[in-house]
Amino acid sequence: MLEKKDITLEKAVLIGVITKDQNEEKSKEYLDELEFLTFTAGGHVIKRFTQKMEMPNPKTFIGSGKMEDVRQYIEAHDVGTAIFDDELSAAQERNISKILNIKVLDRTNLILDIFAQRAQTSYARTQVELAQCEYLLPRLRGMWTHLERQKGGIGMRGPGETEIETDRRIVRDKIALLKARIKTIDKQMAVQRGNRGKMVRVALVGYTNVGKSTLMNVISKSTVFAENKLFATLDTTVRKVVIQNLPFLLSDTVGFIRKLPTQLVESFKSTLDEVREADLLLHVVDISHPNFEEHIASVDKILGEIKSSDKPTIMVFNKIDAYKPEPFDVNDLVAVKTEAHYSLEEWKSTWMNKVGNNALFISALNKQNLEDFKKRVYDEVRKIHITRFPYNHFLYPDYNYENLE
Repeated sequence: MLEKKDITLEKAVLIGVITKDQNEEKSKEYLDELEFLTFTAGGHVIKRFTQKMEMPNPKTFIGSGKMEDVRQYIEAHDVGTAIFDDELSAAQERNISKILNIKVLDRTNLILDIFAQRAQTSYARTQVELAQCEYLLPRLRGMWTHLERQKGGIGMRGPGETEIETDRRIVRDKIALLKARIKTIDKQMAVQRGNRGKMVRVALVGYTNVGKSTLMNVISKSTVFAENKLFATLDTTVRKVVIQNLPFLLSDTVGFIRKLPTQLVESFKSTLDEVREADLLLHVVDISHPNFEEHIASVDKILGEIKSSDKPTIMVFNKIDAYKPEPFDVNDLVAVKTEAHYSLEEWKSTWMNKVGNNALFISALNKQNLEDFKKRVYDEVRKIHITRFPYNHFLYPDYNYENLE
């Protein structure tokens, strides 16, 4: 999927399963995403292993025969890291480590490691450290010898490196300390949000790597870090934006992902407060991704979990410049047209039927349809602004106040 010839990247293999709940196509899709996560963390995937099973093996995740295949391949190709697509139990991780004798990570560990890389502020680093400690606590037994054998690299950043984490009591004390620290910062951030007054708040939400930061930069003329890697943005950025003399606050939030570790959802609670307290959500979608509708469902699920699914939302389908439908031969009598063959116009028609004019199709990178985007956001912010500041109605003489119910 990704070509990277940098010899400094760690060689890794990916391991996934095909079950009744996760067919072959779905398994491949998850492994594609896991490979991108590995690339983001600084690794180079040289091989994938999958096995059809009723359910993952409770001891070693995959069967003994397949595990032996993995072990032989690792030895023959000097691979240093094995990454599993699902979260491993403490027992599974220990058993697999003994067999493979290399670093063993799961999807959760990998995501936590990327977050450890991306955390720029002390607050974000505290949040990541808390999530790592909570992940580490049930896995302490026998872990130090494993860490001692594998120094540095993917999955070894943050609190997992230090010998102090081998003691459960100390880890629990550390978790309590981090939670107290976060609670203090949460209060400070709540005060900061309160100090913003009644200004309308708009939050960018969406799957990771859909172009939220790029859109933020274009609209607010700021320089938020944007990169074609997962979780390029970790710290929430808030900017004051003015469209047609109407000011509002725009926040860029951390991207969501399928199988998002519960530890991160909890430890990043305050970051997600920007979403909870927003008046309007801009749900940014990468329409060029073949599974963008599943990404939408994943984001909607997390919005539901943080009690934000009922907020006014505009669907912003980004990266239209990169959208390429699969070719469809109308003369092929047995061919069946699917959503993969939809043109952009067909997708527009589909989503307009679902959400009306709350669906926009843009390219933040190439600035396509941005004027339509700005006008739609302006109209929605203006409605909220008028209800909040009715004495400013003279600013909007053309507004129909009868529709404010």
